[in-house]
Formats: sequence, C-alpha cells, structure tokens
Amino acid sequence: MSLFPDLDTAFLEIVRPYTAGDPMHAGALWTNLSLRRLAAELTQRGFRVSVPVVVQLLHKHRLGRRKALKKRSFKHHPHSDRQFQNIARLRTLYEQAGNPIFSIDTKKKELIGDLFRAGHAYTQETIETLDHDFPSYATGVIHPHCIYDIQRNHGHINLGISHDTSEFACDSVAFAWKHYGCVHYPQAASVLLLCDGGGSNAANRYVFKYALENLADRIGLEIRVAHYPPYKSKFNPVEHRFLPHVTRACQGVIFISVETALEKMAQTTTQQGLTTSVHLLDGKYPTGQKAPKNYKKTMRIVFDDELPAWNYRAIPTKKGS
Repeated sequence: MSLFPDLDTAFLEIVRPYTAGDPMHAGALWTNLSLRRLAAELTQRGFRVSVPVVVQLLHKHRLGRRKALKKRSFKHHPHSDRQFQNIARLRTLYEQAGNPIFSIDTKKKELIGDLFRAGHAYTQETIETLDHDFPSYATGVIHPHCIYDIQRNHGHINLGISHDTSEFACDSVAFAWKHYGCVHYPQAASVLLLCDGGGSNAANRYVFKYALENLADRIGLEIRVAHYPPYKSKFNPVEHRFLPHVTRACQGVIFISVETALEKMAQTTTQQGLTTSVHLLDGKYPTGQKAPKNYKKTMRIVFDDELPAWNYRAIPTKKGS
C-alpha cells in the first residue's frame, strides 16, 4: 500500500490521457510523456518529486518507455499535443457532468470456419484445422465493433457479418445506447465518442458525419466526437483497456460459427471488474455508400473552434426523440 495515495492518484490522472497499449496484448502499456514532463506536472499539483521518484511510479503502475525501433514507426502530427490536451479536458467535463464517454473502434475482422487462430487453449484433444487459412476457405466473416464505456468499465461488442461501414458503426452505437447506455445514463445531455481518425469513423469522411447526424436524431441526444491524432490510435482507451482482453478470451479458439465467436467474446472479463456484452448485428452494409449529393451545403455538424477537423458535434433536430 502506498504511503502517499494522493501522489498515486495525481500521477494516474496525469498519465491517463497519454497512455497507449497494444490491442493484441494485455498489459503492454506505455506513455508518451517524458520523465521531466511528469515531474513538472506533479510539481504543479503540489508534489515536489525527483525524476527517480517518477521512474518508481512508472514501474509501480506498469508503464514503460517504448523501444526506439517501435517509437520510430510512429509519425508525429504537429497538433497532437493540443488534441491530447483537448481530449483530456473533454473527458473531465463529461465525467463531472455525469455524461457518458464511449471509446469506439472496430477490432480486426475474423474469419469464420475451420481455420487456424493463434493462441493456446486447454483441451482434452488435439485441435486440428485446415492446413491453409485462405479467406476463400472461410464460411463467413465477422467485424467486431467495440464500444467501451470508460466510466463503467464495460465493453459492448456488435458483431457485423457484412462490412465495416460508417452506417454499421453508427448502428452499433445506436444499439449499445438503446439497450445499455440509456439505462445507466438516464439524465445524459450529451455523449462523447472517442475514436481514431480512420476506418469507418474516419475524421475526413462526410458519409460518417451524415450517419452521425442520423444517429443523433435516432437517440435524441447531442453526440460529440473527438478523434485521436493521426498515428496515435493506440492511445484510444478501447485499444488497451478492452480489446487486448477480448483477444485473450478468444485465443486458441477456432471460430467454427458466429455463435462460437459470440460465446467466447462474451466471456471477456478482468479481475479489475471489466464486463462484456455481445450482440449479432446482422444487417446489410454495402460498401461504397456516400453522403447525399448536396450534403456539404445542408450538413448540420457543428465544428469546434479548437482543431475543428478532429472535434465536432452532431445535434439532433429534436432532443429526446
């Protein structure tokens, strides 16, 4: 037990918005803050600590520096630090107001069929699969869209069997809100979505913004979106607080059917209280969809003054609808 619990609390509050992880490996965490920056931040909070004390805090809370080779693989956007600070500010505002914060992302697609999957599982017999895992041998494919409720430590997964599109991503959020979110946040005035800048929720895709407007109308709530900067998607909480545990729960399991995937993903838990729910979202989501022709002129998205390309709101035409 720490002799200075307030120091631990302050340290975790500082590093929380700047913590990244590997969605494929639980416990692999790192921070992009320097030792001197951490010491300075703690000093501003009334703790006069040296760099060696910061090193001890990093070790205690299982945060390590990244290896040089891996660090060079990440590019750096000039506005990254500003966006991290903005996200930290938004998270604090939403937590204090009791509004939900959902971190969203689509886990890599999984093939369904008698195909090899990495990992080990306890079995009474040897598991044999086809000797080649070509996609053409699969009987289907699933796209796990994940919504991680940061404040409740709960993850919801919608399995799509069509394509990972903007409409699918917004339908996934709509289902999670109507079946779980509104139950736990009945007084919510706004929802904060944290997401990366690519894929089905890409920051530069008008079709995503159009789907987002429809989503806001469906749930009758303002939806605020904050994108993580380019090359920084692993700092999105769902990437290191939920997805690695889903990977662990499913390791070594052959997804013979969609039902098998549903069952195993629903078993995702941790000793820290993580819970998981899973649903099959079996709609058709064709690729190549675009926003309406004149959408740029009719768009109702409200862009923030601060880094508007990454921060904006979808406001429903009728709240509470």
